Formats: sequence, structure tokens, C-alpha cells
Amino acid sequence: MNAFMNEDFLLQSNTARILYHDYAEKMPIIDYHCHVPPQEIYEDRVYDNIAQLWLGGNFYGDHYKWRLMRACGEPERLITGSAADYEKFLAFARCLPKVPGNPVYHWAHLELKRFFDCHEPLNEDTAPDIWPLCNEKLRSGLSVREILRRSNVMGLATTDDPIDTLEWHEKLAADPTFSVTVKPAWRPDKLLNIHKPGFAEYIAKLGDVKNMDSLCSAIRTRMDYFDAHGCTASDHGIEFIEPVSATQEELDDILAKGLKGEVVTHREAAAFQYALMLFLGEEYGKRGWVLEIHFGAIRNVNTTQFEVMGPDTGYDAIAPVISVSGLPTLLDELHTRGWLPKTVLFSLSPNDDAMLSTIAGGFQSEGIRGKVQQGSAWWFNDTKQGMIEQMTTMASLAPLDNFLGMVTDSRSFLAYPRHEYFRRILCDLLGRWVEKGEFPADTMRLGKLVQNVSYNNAKEFFGY
Repeated sequence: MNAFMNEDFLLQSNTARILYHDYAEKMPIIDYHCHVPPQEIYEDRVYDNIAQLWLGGNFYGDHYKWRLMRACGEPERLITGSAADYEKFLAFARCLPKVPGNPVYHWAHLELKRFFDCHEPLNEDTAPDIWPLCNEKLRSGLSVREILRRSNVMGLATTDDPIDTLEWHEKLAADPTFSVTVKPAWRPDKLLNIHKPGFAEYIAKLGDVKNMDSLCSAIRTRMDYFDAHGCTASDHGIEFIEPVSATQEELDDILAKGLKGEVVTHREAAAFQYALMLFLGEEYGKRGWVLEIHFGAIRNVNTTQFEVMGPDTGYDAIAPVISVSGLPTLLDELHTRGWLPKTVLFSLSPNDDAMLSTIAGGFQSEGIRGKVQQGSAWWFNDTKQGMIEQMTTMASLAPLDNFLGMVTDSRSFLAYPRHEYFRRILCDLLGRWVEKGEFPADTMRLGKLVQNVSYNNAKEFFGY
């Protein structure tokens, strides 16, 4: 029997152990998609206690943990509510022994080991001793920047609205004492959501927008601003991509309805979004930005809790059906125009893995490895089994050596051991193929692949 989460955790063969310890373990991290606040990086925040880092408030908390605690029957007061931080920590500790096989169990203990030198399993009995141990480590210098340093993070991209001032990015770029490259990433969902409340008020913040031409002009101005601040990637959370064509006059009429706060039909919204995605995609191609698309999520399935707590609080799910019939058409039109950007496609549904890889395979380009490719197992799928299935499908349809690897997609600065988790799973998967005779025991070549997937590919692809 193996010891609990020892240094060979998840590495079930000698080949896997060699690949991880000799090639993957010390590689830096490029976290090309996350949600951490750049202000806290600049200010080098020191958290008061481990509960603030793990459970936090509505924005900074971890909805993976919140969902588990709710499923264990813990009251909301002890999750996102008014309870003292220590009470919340104890509630989380009570829940952990109930979730074997869940990645949160592994992530939490990797974080305890790597940042707090704590090797005890966390439960309600050990919590009273682990609480002061972690908090003392925080007080003795475990600030946000120190967490990034210990995690070997070389670069990361935050998620930023087009109207963001990027003030904290400016300050970070001008700080000679900080070596991590922190880039903004353009997230224009509110530009596209003409069918949702608040669209007119949002567009008004861009300037004097009256029609599609003035909207595109205002967007270009903001993109120039992001470009000047080092942006190399865009990210889109999209509900549907449908190739609904419309004339310029029709698009102007649809936009006018949205600006007046009038009801926009699904077909009108689809036409507007498709036209705007073509415009944005071409701009990304001209600027050398990467297009990332995340789809397949059904948001806020619990209406009562959404009204109380708002979005991104743990009430989303995998959509049973996604409407991306226009994805190949969108990519093809951008390719035909000569401005198809490098593209990464994520779906929340594991049923879409093969579809995405086969679509991506139709849009490759000389001189760019994996110009269009599937992104890593995401959100509900960045589990051990989800990662194995995603990488197995990808490897069967595309060069695994092109893969961009893991992203935290997290609001927590303690999330970086998730890259370690991913790398261990990758090395174990490759090791199993070697042990079964499905691939030669060429550790040098496999080691280079592991290093590419862990770091090199993302560094090159996103221009770090």
C-alpha cells in the first residue's frame, strides 16, 4: 500500500516516476487563463488566515469547495455567510473526509504540503492544529507574490473586461522588483450579450455608439489599449454560435433595439453575436492574439440562490445540449479572410472532446504547431478521470506534443498545485502506455513532450 499522497503520488510506474521527477516537476508555470485579481498581486496582499484564501467571499472564494460543503449539508452561514473564518475552516475540514475521489481533496492536501509544510490529512480532529500552523506561515511571509514565486509561476493572464482601466497591470509592469509577467486577457462577453439585461448601459460606457460601425470603432480603440498593455489573448464565455447571416442594415436595427433596452429575439441575438465574433476574430488575427472560447455551461440553475447570491457562486452545471453549430463556419470564414487567429476551444461537456479535436484538425497552418486545438479539461472535468479521458481522446486525434496543458481557471492564489496534479496525471498516463507496450520506453523524447505540455507550448503560443 502506498503512503497517502507521498512524493510518488499518482505515479504508478517507474516510467511515470522518471517522467515526472526528472522532466515535469521543476518546469515553470504559464497560467494562461485565471481569474486572480491583479490588484492583490501588485499590493502583495498577505491574507489573515487560510480560510480567507480557501473560502473567501463571493468573488475570491472557491465554488468547488462551496458546492461540496452545501452537498454535505453545511449551512450557508458557514460557507459564504457571516460566520467567523475559523468556523468556516472547521466546516470545510468536517466535509473533506466525506469526499474521497474528488479533486478538491487532493488539491487541498497538495496546497497544505507545498505552501504550509503540513502533511497531516485535514479533518475535524486535525483542524485545530492545522489552523494555527497555516496562519503562522501566512504571517511569516507567505504573501501573494511569495506564493507565485514558490509555485514557479513565470507568467499568467487575468480575465479583464474591455472597459477595465488596467491600472494594476500598468503598476505591475512598472515594478522592477517583480519578475512574473502578468498580462490582461480580453473578455468581451458583455459586448456580445445583446439579449441580456444591462447591455445598453454597458455599451454606453464605450462611448457614442449608434450603429455597428461606431460599435466596431469603439471596440478597436479599447483593443488598442489592451494591446499596449501586453494583451495576447481573448477569452469568450459563449452560450451559442449560430451562423445566422444579416445585412449591415439589419444588424444596425438589431443593435438599435438592444441600445433601447427592447426585447431581442434569439435569432436576432444569434445574428448580432455571429457578426461581432467575425469582427473580433479578424481583429485578433491581425493583432496576433489567441482566441479562446469556453462553452457548454448552463448558468445559475437555481433561480432562488442566484437572486440571493448572484453569479459564479457554485450554481452552474454542464449544459445538456450546446448550440455551436456555427463554430466550424466561424473558423472557416475567418480562415477564408486570411485572419484566423490561434484558437483554443474548451467545452464543459466531456461529450464534446472528439468533436472539438476533429474541428480543430481542419484548421492547421504551416509553421504553427496546433494552431487550433482543444483546451484542457475544464471546471467540472479537471478531475483525475476527466483529465485522463480528455488527454486520451486528444492523443487519439491530434499530436499530444502540441497540447497547451493545464490552466487553473481559478480565483485562488493557492490553486497552482493543480498544475502539479495535472503533470502527475499526464506522466502516469504516458507511463501506462509505455508499460503496456503501446509506446517505446524513450524517456528522453517523452520527457521533452512532458516539458512542452507543462510549459514550453503555452510560453510560445501566448507569447510569454
